[in-house]
Amino acid sequence: MKIFQQSDRLKGLPEQFFASLVKKVAKEASEGHDLINFGQGNPDKPTPEHIVKALQEASNNPHFHGYPPFQGHGFLKEAAASFYKQEYGVTIDPTKEVAILFGGKAGLVEIPQCLLNKGDGVLIPDPGYPDYLSGVALAGATLTKMPLTEQNDFLPDYSSLSEEDKQRAKLMFLNYPNNPTGAVASKEFFEDTVSFADKNDICVVHDFAYGAIGFDGKKPRSFLQTEGAKDVGIEIYTFSKTFNMAGWRIAFAVGNESVIKAIELLQDHLYVSIFSPIQKAAEVALLHSHKSVQDLLSLYERRREVWVGGLQNIGWDVKAPAGSFFAWLRVPKGYTSTEFSDLLLKKAHVVVAPGIGFGEHGEGYVRTGLLTEETRIREAIKRIKGLGIF
Repeated sequence: MKIFQQSDRLKGLPEQFFASLVKKVAKEASEGHDLINFGQGNPDKPTPEHIVKALQEASNNPHFHGYPPFQGHGFLKEAAASFYKQEYGVTIDPTKEVAILFGGKAGLVEIPQCLLNKGDGVLIPDPGYPDYLSGVALAGATLTKMPLTEQNDFLPDYSSLSEEDKQRAKLMFLNYPNNPTGAVASKEFFEDTVSFADKNDICVVHDFAYGAIGFDGKKPRSFLQTEGAKDVGIEIYTFSKTFNMAGWRIAFAVGNESVIKAIELLQDHLYVSIFSPIQKAAEVALLHSHKSVQDLLSLYERRREVWVGGLQNIGWDVKAPAGSFFAWLRVPKGYTSTEFSDLLLKKAHVVVAPGIGFGEHGEGYVRTGLLTEETRIREAIKRIKGLGIF
C-alpha cells in the first residue's frame, strides 16, 4: 500500500495533549477500576425534552429534507438576534451580524483562516482552550501568549505586551466565563479590551461558550454589551453548554459585519449549512422557556458547593469558580500538574485534567469539571482524603 504524505499544513498542527490523558484513563478503566471522571468537558445531562421534540417534529417535515440555505435559515438568525436582545439588551441585525456555525469549535478554528495571512499575529490566552492554537496553525499565523495569572484574576494584562506584539497582532481570542480557570470578566475589563483593540486594529473573538453559567446570582456579561464592541469584534455562542446540546454541533457568531461576512464566505466553500431540523430545534431552544437553563445552573452551583466545600474541609486550599462548569485547583507543593493528575488517577481513581495541557501558565493547577452526580463527587472527596496528602 502506498503511503501518502500529509500536507505541511497538517504536519504543523499542534499535538493534542489530552489524547495522552484519554489513553491513561482508558488503561485504568480496562483494568476494572471504578473511575470518577472530572477531566471531561462534556455535559452529563440530556438535551431538554422540548428541544428534542422540536427536532422530531421538524424531521417529519419534507420541506426540511433538502439542502438548507448555504448560510443558514433566516428563522435561526432572527432567533439569535432576539435572544441577544432579551438576554443582554444588545441589538443585532440578523441579516448581516449573525453567522450559523457547526459548533463553537468550528467557528474558533475557522476565524483565523478568514482574517489572517501567513505571519500575522494572534493573541492567545494562556492557559486557554487548546483548539485556539489549531486555527492559528492552519492560518500560518504567529501566536503571542497572554498569561492569565491568579494575581490578575485570570485576566490578560495588555500593558505587558510588547509594542512589536501589538503591532503584529490582527486577532485576539478571549473566553469568559473562562475555560479552564472559571474566572469571569468585568465591565471595566471589556471596556479596556475595546479600547485596546480599537487603538491597535485588532479583531476580538470572544468565546462565550459558558455564557449562561455564572454563580452567586451574577450573570456573566456579554462582550457585545460593551460600547463599541461590534466595531472591533465578534462573540461566539454555542448551544452545547447552555442547552446541553454538545452532540448537536450548532452555534452562532454575532457582531462585526465584516467578520460575519468572511465566516459565511469560507463556510460557503466548505458546507451546505446544518440539517434544517437541528436549526429549527435551536430556534426553539433560544426562544422558548429557559427554565431548563435555570435548573441546570442551580445543579452546577450545588455541585460546586459540594466539590469545593468538601475539598476545603479535607485541607486542600482551593477557590470556587465564579463561572463556567470548571473548578481550577492549585496542586499541592512538590507536584507538577501532570504528576498530581497521575497520582489521583492511579491511587484514588479520580480523573482530573493537568493544567499544563492548557498552556505553560496552566502549570501548577488541575482542571475539574462539575459534570458528575453529587454522590460521586462526595466519593471522590473521600478517596482524595484517603491519600493523606492534605
